[in-house]
Amino acid sequence: MVQIMKKNDLIELEIVDLSADGSGVGKMAEGDHREGSAMTFFVKDALVGDRVLAKIIKLKKTYGYARLTEIIEPSPDRVEPKCPMHRQCGGCQIQALSYEKQLEYKQNKICNNLLRIGGFDLSQIRMDPIIGMREAFRYRNKAQFPIGRDKNGKLAAGFYAARTHVIVPIEDCYLGVSQNQDVISEILAWMEQYQIEPYDEKSGTGLVRHVLIRYGFRTKQMMVCIVINGKSLPWSKELIDRLKALEGMTSISVNINKQRNNVIMGDTVRTLWGADYIEDYIGDIKFQISPLSFYQVNPVQTEVLYRKVLEFAGLTGEETVWDLYCGIGTISLFLARRAKRVYGIEIIPQAVEDAKRNCKINAISNAEFFVGEAEDVLERICGSDEADLMLGNGWRKEWRPQVVVVDPPRKGCGEKLLDAILKVQPERVVYVSCDSATLARDLKVLCAGGYEMVRGQGVDLFGQTVHVECVVLMSRVEK
Repeated sequence: MVQIMKKNDLIELEIVDLSADGSGVGKMAEGDHREGSAMTFFVKDALVGDRVLAKIIKLKKTYGYARLTEIIEPSPDRVEPKCPMHRQCGGCQIQALSYEKQLEYKQNKICNNLLRIGGFDLSQIRMDPIIGMREAFRYRNKAQFPIGRDKNGKLAAGFYAARTHVIVPIEDCYLGVSQNQDVISEILAWMEQYQIEPYDEKSGTGLVRHVLIRYGFRTKQMMVCIVINGKSLPWSKELIDRLKALEGMTSISVNINKQRNNVIMGDTVRTLWGADYIEDYIGDIKFQISPLSFYQVNPVQTEVLYRKVLEFAGLTGEETVWDLYCGIGTISLFLARRAKRVYGIEIIPQAVEDAKRNCKINAISNAEFFVGEAEDVLERICGSDEADLMLGNGWRKEWRPQVVVVDPPRKGCGEKLLDAILKVQPERVVYVSCDSATLARDLKVLCAGGYEMVRGQGVDLFGQTVHVECVVLMSRVEK
């Protein structure tokens, strides 16, 4: 009689691949003749080449999920993780994989998405080798620690376990700077001393929700922003006295978020002490960074990425460039040094104000920034026959771009934006992506509209995780 597999069964698996989220893809070991033994199982923390014992936690018709219980035979690519909490925490999905193999995995991930989703013939396109990091730890200039209580009721800061809102207590994350630990220790001690309650998601009560820390790698300046479920922070002077004694402390603020949701930051920031921002550099360009600013978390590799964007854009000094999803102008200011004119479009007003200020700080006079939906701006410029197209400060028809740069969020570009790019017909499109799946989907649309992929390259900004940046050059096909 053939035995039927069921939940909580222990099974032996050979791990043959890694999924998009970094889970091991396992096949049943030879000799297991149970019904369903041909099924594929996804096992978190397992690596290609591992032979493991795993417990079934969920079964579907053709696949299942299992929890790693024992490594019978380790993969030759397995290394000892630096962080003892790497399995509990949801932040580092592949820390147990050697960095060389992490890069190989990310290169394959990009190429597979271009093949399967985009339909590209990989033998016909130039995909350069991924650019790795010199140091794959301590690279993040930003950390967001949720504050709560652990299972024993003790005050805790850390990160959420994978796919949960359960806090794993970690005050020193090896991806972030070591100074984070000092900040968190001071804040927890202050909360204990003055009996400040952490936020409780279930009841919506408690005050302190998150702690945001930013650090300037070049300037050594530090910012702390406490996210609170209330209008004010009691005993704030005592907290300020603790924090301002830390080396490099430049800005201390509170962010008000009283919404019952999982969005970390609210819209209102109030500075308690010091400046409203910190400063840092990408290359030789200085940026002012406020608590709500979007700023790449890995400044060293961001410079590598942006220089690749410049290379792909092929600027001669005569081009008009549009930077869509421009944020605080990080890419725009790099482009402005080589372009005739750069226009940055961003929907978040505060980010546009930051971009304008960064422009002045760096004495750059050929870049302008506007608030709006990028697709609406593009459609107005390319969709009218009038000589003057009025939008904001007076857009003109001759402002049509030769180069468009897009750096969208993980969900990629919307259909309207892609349609607008195809209407405006720039000579080149440089697409920067943090998700190669949505990148491949969008490139397929651009190719159907008269463009071809000339070149692409991955840049690793997120060591120990499954995430990877990619930059692609698209060129208009002359008819």
